[in-house]
Amino acid sequence: MKTRITELFGIRHPIIQGGMHYVGYAQLAAAVSNAGGLGIITALTQRTPAALADEIRRCREMTDKPFGVNLTFLPAVTPPDYPGYIKAIIEGGVKVVETAGNNPQKWLPALQEAGIKVIHKCTSVRHALKAEAIGCDAVSVDGFECGGHPGEDDVPNFILLPRAAEELRIPFVASGGMADGRSLVAALALGAEGMNMGTRFIATREAPVHENVKQAIVAASELDTRLVMRPLRNTERVLANAAVDRLLEKERSLGASLRFEDIANEVAGVYPRIMKDGEMDAGAWSCGMVAGLIRDVPTVQELVDRIMAEAEGLIRSRLAAALDA
Repeated sequence: MKTRITELFGIRHPIIQGGMHYVGYAQLAAAVSNAGGLGIITALTQRTPAALADEIRRCREMTDKPFGVNLTFLPAVTPPDYPGYIKAIIEGGVKVVETAGNNPQKWLPALQEAGIKVIHKCTSVRHALKAEAIGCDAVSVDGFECGGHPGEDDVPNFILLPRAAEELRIPFVASGGMADGRSLVAALALGAEGMNMGTRFIATREAPVHENVKQAIVAASELDTRLVMRPLRNTERVLANAAVDRLLEKERSLGASLRFEDIANEVAGVYPRIMKDGEMDAGAWSCGMVAGLIRDVPTVQELVDRIMAEAEGLIRSRLAAALDA
């Protein structure tokens, strides 16, 4: 399948693995790239630029296909060593960077001088247009369904994607609610050039997370996610659990006086306990509504092959037959 995204990134299939904290390690990124998609290493999961450089080398030993690095720009009292991470990316020969969070404009010249293509994650058309204006090569458009941070506009992909298609000149991929061949064909029909999957790739054999996490996703329905931190305008979609129940009760009881410090126990530093140790009630962790479409834990290759076969079948058979009727 050839789209502007496969051409831009030099990949076989228009499928991107989103950057995910304590999930986007070399083994998953390499598996996705080897299957024909674009695997992504999550930079800030690596504690230092040197550690990221090692992870990039490790990924290169596992695949000779293109892979990328996610770099999320966050407001912080003591910000990460972004210049160091960018240096590691450039020196590691990475050719695709997925940016997220704050405006990446100040970092684009160094990346693009190194021949790196930049795709920026956006939750609204206005942010996508800004990414286009500052020189990003592509955008990932995240609908309200997505796990993690869906923004504050609450526009689902059935509206957001065609709106993006009306406005953007650069290619974009659909993110949020993507799980299978139906998702891919729908994304293409709505104007996207491919899809980005996060939660679906967690539930694969190669995902370097505890088995409890994978089984929690398989067991969940589309009704089992919650939105937290809405009062702080830092909304995150997470899987329901005991910690999330406590967090939501604090939001209700504290109301307008809620501060981040009040919920820090439920959201700060919990990912290693969940993703590595399988403590499923340790805190809030990002999960999309797409969990309701996830029924198994295949290998990445099996998953990608299945998606592409289903997409081809839909396009060649079901949709073509509708025209012939």
